[in-house]
Amino acid sequence: MTAAKALRHIIQSILGQYETSEAISIGAIVLEDAFGIRPKQIREDRELDTGQQRQLEEIIKRLRTNEPVQYVLGRTIFYGLPLKVNPNVLIPRQETEELVAWVLETLSRQQPATPPFYTRFLDIGTGSGCIPIAVKNKRPDLEVHALDISKGALETAKSNAEWNSAEVHFHQVDILNEKAWGALPIFDIIASNPPYITEEEKSILPKNVVDFEPHLALFAGGDDAQRFVRKITAFALLRLRPGGFLFFETNEFYAPDTRQILAENGFEEVELRKDLNGKDRMIRGKKA
Repeated sequence: MTAAKALRHIIQSILGQYETSEAISIGAIVLEDAFGIRPKQIREDRELDTGQQRQLEEIIKRLRTNEPVQYVLGRTIFYGLPLKVNPNVLIPRQETEELVAWVLETLSRQQPATPPFYTRFLDIGTGSGCIPIAVKNKRPDLEVHALDISKGALETAKSNAEWNSAEVHFHQVDILNEKAWGALPIFDIIASNPPYITEEEKSILPKNVVDFEPHLALFAGGDDAQRFVRKITAFALLRLRPGGFLFFETNEFYAPDTRQILAENGFEEVELRKDLNGKDRMIRGKKA
């Protein structure tokens, strides 16, 4: 089977689950990631051997169940870095790359000769570790921490940190448990992409999300979408230094509520940013 025929086979096999453009993209990802066949080589009609053809059929079989291609391959790219992903962790999204970019932009505006210095960063609900690993990669001078309640997620995050030679301090902590807060140090910047989907919204999620990605990381619990935002904000009042920044990634529909929560808790310069799709997605506040 030539690479071109393999690509057509993938596309035709999953068109029932995906739009044509997405099916083409998935096909190209599979050929490059699983078989090392780049787009140029598809045009050159590179051949798949018998073993590769069997592997391709197994991949297609999983894709046809709506399993995300990132889980099928076990890998993804985030902020230019390779990451392992599995059902213990959310698949990192482009919107989260934009949050990382904003964190790094904020850090870059620090005047090196003028205290206070931003030296300690925390990611809450780290999942795959994508946020702290990307931050550490760009700012190796920072002391980077990350926490999650999930043992499986932390194992994946630690593996990703080692894979990318990023020194990150990981903590297994339930952020909803206030008694655990005191064991953590004071931070200069805190970021979080917390669970904010309600049970009521579950029915409108794509099947490849609700059937495969970890519910612990998706759903806030019950009908209170801002449960984690309020708790993390309370945590920041105790463990974020004055002048430090708190970042959230959020749903466009909850962004105004998130901004209000920060303002009501005394955060200053509260700013809402849109993502590349024009949706309100990110919030930043400065602790007074």
